[in-house]
Amino acid sequence: MGKLIKPTRILRHSTKKTRLDLRRLGDVLRDYAWEKLNAGPWREVGKAWRQVYAYGCLFGALAEVAACRPLAPAVRLCDMGLLMGASVLDNALARLVRLLQARLPRGKRRAAAGGSAKRARVEPPPAPVVQPEEALPHVRCPSLEHFRDNYLIPQKPVVLEGIIDHWPCMKKWSVDYICQVAGCRTVPVELGSRYTDEEWSQKLMTVNDFINQYIVNENSVGYLAQHQLFDQIPELKEDISIPDYCCLGEGEEDDITINAWFGPEGTISPLHQDPQQNFLAQVFGRKYVCLYSPQDSENLYPHEGQILHNTSQVDVEDPDLNKFPNFRKAACQCCILMPGQVLFIPVKYWHYIRSLDTSFSVSFWWS
Repeated sequence: MGKLIKPTRILRHSTKKTRLDLRRLGDVLRDYAWEKLNAGPWREVGKAWRQVYAYGCLFGALAEVAACRPLAPAVRLCDMGLLMGASVLDNALARLVRLLQARLPRGKRRAAAGGSAKRARVEPPPAPVVQPEEALPHVRCPSLEHFRDNYLIPQKPVVLEGIIDHWPCMKKWSVDYICQVAGCRTVPVELGSRYTDEEWSQKLMTVNDFINQYIVNENSVGYLAQHQLFDQIPELKEDISIPDYCCLGEGEEDDITINAWFGPEGTISPLHQDPQQNFLAQVFGRKYVCLYSPQDSENLYPHEGQILHNTSQVDVEDPDLNKFPNFRKAACQCCILMPGQVLFIPVKYWHYIRSLDTSFSVSFWWS
């Protein structure tokens, strides 16, 4: 951190021309690299261009600080570099943004439109009824051997209880806490109740704006769903840990993808399947989850196009059986995933998820 403070102090005592030159250099690098980042599929973007963009964000952020301007634009530049760039100078952007964030006031939720905060429900909203014959099994703190032999090897979904009770997030996290820790940070947000809707889109905004627009005021449905959040905001990553059961996989710990899923009641993940094993850990709020075996794939009518080939055309809670008659043949397993519970979703297992409350989930994709 001291390595970052020193050049910042030097810049503050530099000439106005030097600071303007640094700002212009940052603008030029970002503008030129941005064209390269958006010229084709993301997987084809070379790491060097992402590093150029990161340097542009770093120079721009330092110029903002050196000019003694408000820190929020510098924080946004750091976040853009972390989201779109690649690590440079021993991850200087991550170290700089932590330094800057410590000097910003903690975020707070605004009151809902109309002058008063949304009143909390006295009674929770009704949840779908899970029939006994469809209910997923629940197991409390199974040994590694028991989980491996009874669920991982035979590829059977199960709800695990008691395995994340020790996570600090289980006592600390709430909407207000997320606002305090990450409110000023810029993140990508999915807009729309589900990604298959025509009006679905993505937008960059601060966590504060996301909470105030889509959770407090309920203007529409938005969802913070991304795999970079915990790398971008280490304070949150420190409150969780990778489940021990992931050690039964074939990959290394660095190969495990950790995702954040934060959104209001009513957000939906359409029926789809993923190419890796999945642990879905519920921190707060509840989710209704339906699962179908890969053996039922033909009965689930996947989209024919390449982009949505892993997504079903069927609306699980309101199926059009005239259009999709074989859906009635598919065997469903369901659960209401409660705070502190972890759902094991085997690779290629179809799953549909609807948030019953404002909720935060953490998923671990592993091989």
